[in-house]
Amino acid sequence: MVEAVETMDGWYSLHDFRTVDWTSWKLATEEERKEAIESLQQLLAAWEKVEEENNGSHVLYNIVGQKADLMFMFLRPTTNELSEIETELNKSKMGEFLIPAHSYVSVVELSKYRPYKVEKPEELPEIAKRLKPILPKWEHVCFYPMDRRRQGEENWYTLEKDVRGQLLYEHSKTGRKYAGKVSQIITGSIGLDDWEWGVTLFAHDPLQFKKIVYEMRFDEVSSKYGEFGEFFVGNHLPNDAIAAYLNI
Repeated sequence: MVEAVETMDGWYSLHDFRTVDWTSWKLATEEERKEAIESLQQLLAAWEKVEEENNGSHVLYNIVGQKADLMFMFLRPTTNELSEIETELNKSKMGEFLIPAHSYVSVVELSKYRPYKVEKPEELPEIAKRLKPILPKWEHVCFYPMDRRRQGEENWYTLEKDVRGQLLYEHSKTGRKYAGKVSQIITGSIGLDDWEWGVTLFAHDPLQFKKIVYEMRFDEVSSKYGEFGEFFVGNHLPNDAIAAYLNI
């Protein structure tokens, strides 16, 4: 039988996409809008405290295009905490003006294709930091889900472990060329959502998303075995810019 690879799993991830109900927002009184903005800022302050204590992380981006207006990304130790965050947002005054557009549930993942010298590599500081990362607050984000193809001779799950490992190693060399330009977080979603992995890219220049994804398409692991879902691209929305973004 083909050998499955063991994974190291860290914090659970939720990409929560929302559309602003602009019609209701415009019809709301100035007092209601102020209350809504303050309720969101209070939630963000609470999430920031969690991040400062290294018990999770979050970012907020406003999405370009018509797929959504906002993307919240949360990392937490448990799915219960992710559910609590969703509920808090829904119950808030701001939640009255936010319509769910899309979501994605996964877990930060690293694969053990290469051998480690220690029995529990996930306990190494450099590995633990990658499994429980503080999300970059870079200017731009790109998120997309993906699968590995399972058709005929192009079936990822019939390849031997060492072959898969070598293909991924070659793929990683392309990614390393973008160090400092693109930061990447891979989350596993097999059994958790409709696709098998989620890819979240952060960049200071959105053109780097096009460059890295295009170049990686030529890697064999993508050209022969990659299937991709919808892409979401957004611009960072820091706390002090929320009021201006929602102002009418």
